[in-house]
Amino acid sequence: MTQTSLHFNPKRLLTTMALAITLGGSLTACFPVVVGGAMLGGGLVATDRRTSGTQLEDEGIELRAASRIRDNLGDRVHVNVNSYNRRVLLTGEVPSEQDKQLVEQVVSRVENVQLVFNELSVLGNATLTQRSSDTLVTGRVKAGLVDAKDLFANAFKVMTDRGTTYLMGRVTQREADHATEIARTTSGVQKVVRVFEIISEDELRNMLPQPAPAEAKK
Repeated sequence: MTQTSLHFNPKRLLTTMALAITLGGSLTACFPVVVGGAMLGGGLVATDRRTSGTQLEDEGIELRAASRIRDNLGDRVHVNVNSYNRRVLLTGEVPSEQDKQLVEQVVSRVENVQLVFNELSVLGNATLTQRSSDTLVTGRVKAGLVDAKDLFANAFKVMTDRGTTYLMGRVTQREADHATEIARTTSGVQKVVRVFEIISEDELRNMLPQPAPAEAKK
């Protein structure tokens, strides 16, 4: 198994902690501009490791970025925009290297964006079958995270493009490694790319709900 670190130019607000884990083979796919908005209802807000304000900012980033990509490049590109804690991951396909760089520049200028991870590929359009396969793979990975007893599934954001599964979130090194192993061994995953913000175990403990103090004995 080959492990490769991805590095980008910080002068363009493009940097990465991404770790690509190649499992062999690759799929060809292409997605339209979509917005992976944060779910802001019910239990997800309570367990998400971002503040409610940051969740709203991430949702706004995705909406504005998708809109500006359409305004600047029209329908000649197919880009997925996912933001987590103001860190934006771009996946999908564009027809040229120039378009790839233009998408990055457009997104880097969106309000509140701190970092951009440009994983766009210069490829043609995908078939509906390929896109459907990626959706199924993402669902399998999410199910695996839910089943893991020592992980908080809502701490992770998962997406799959052309058989490559991307993992985002604010997690400890232990959680990152376990989630990577789950994704790596999931049927249909060809490669895993981690775009995590690593926190310490102490930071995690401080994020967890504290038990209510016991009532004083009468």
